[in-house]
Amino acid sequence: MKVNLGQLKKLRQKSGAGVMDCRRALTACEGRLKEALVWLKEKGIARAEKRADRQVKNGLIEAYSHSGGRIVAVVELLCETDFVARTPEFKELAHELAMQVAAMSPQNAEDLEKQPYIRDEKIRVGELLKEIIAKTGENIVLGRLIRLELGENNGN
Repeated sequence: MKVNLGQLKKLRQKSGAGVMDCRRALTACEGRLKEALVWLKEKGIARAEKRADRQVKNGLIEAYSHSGGRIVAVVELLCETDFVARTPEFKELAHELAMQVAAMSPQNAEDLEKQPYIRDEKIRVGELLKEIIAKTGENIVLGRLIRLELGENNGN
């Protein structure tokens, strides 16, 4: 099957996947865009799981202040290389996760990954992480997270 250039462009915009991956997905799904998106997600998740054993020694720490400084959340997001840590997608992911921690108060990284994502409750935070892993081609791991709320545990 010959892939339509317009479909290829749409799929790339929606998925963030590379040209060849989009071409394979459209070919496998006979040009059906919705099915190709699902195909890419499934393949991306499989690739993300293969990367899970890679060491993560780079990343960044993101802080988010909410409610006029009454709530602060700090998230450590780790990746394999400094190159990925400096990308806009990685920085945005760290910021979104810090906002998630401020809003939803997870106790640890495992709890955070199980939570519905605050911007799209149809997906879990762990699925969001896997999507970024598929896009970057690197292992990405949630490290430490901290949430402080003014007056909380103030029972001296």
